[in-house]
Amino acid sequence: MEQIFEGILRFQEDIFPKRKELFEKLASGQQPQALFITCADSRVDPSLVTQADPGELFICRNAGNIVPPHTNHTGGMTASIEFAVAALQVPHIVVCGHTDCGAMKGALAPEGLDALPHVSEWLYHSRAAVQVTNELFGDESKAEQLRRLTEQNVLLQLQHLRTHPYVASALAAGKVELHGWVFDIETGNMLAYDESTDTFEPITQRHVKDTIDNGETVAARS
Repeated sequence: MEQIFEGILRFQEDIFPKRKELFEKLASGQQPQALFITCADSRVDPSLVTQADPGELFICRNAGNIVPPHTNHTGGMTASIEFAVAALQVPHIVVCGHTDCGAMKGALAPEGLDALPHVSEWLYHSRAAVQVTNELFGDESKAEQLRRLTEQNVLLQLQHLRTHPYVASALAAGKVELHGWVFDIETGNMLAYDESTDTFEPITQRHVKDTIDNGETVAARS
């Protein structure tokens, strides 16, 4: 904890004074650019990899970057999604997986989760992605299966997002865009799902321009 305490002191003494004007502005409210749903893995830092400032991302984290399908049961993810879309009116929602994901390893080998019943139950929300991976890539190496499952899980969670009423209505009205990403920890690359090719490709300048153009279209329709 000493390192964490020292970090707080460095922030208060060195960082905060330089960004005081930003935090004074944020003290009265927020208008984030995106709801960013990612894994709780300590190696994934959404603000670092996107170079986002405070106030730009509404971040939700959990094991496996999972979005449970909408039900009448109130949970933290459901409430956060509802608030981000209905109250904050975020124009973008990102589901971001990552390489070497422990949750996805557990989903591939659920027999190893007997001592972690809550983790096992939580990862049931990835079960369809596991089935797809087993069906299409069951003959591949374990490393390749993990990579494929990480991608399939992102796509599944995007499907789950569409079951949430406020997300569904915002999509129908053209007020929000969904994005599926996978962060490669070793290389620093961010891969984005391209629906036209059904593949995850590195984010390039062209992709950035297309996303910005789409975002401006969404904003114009909002």
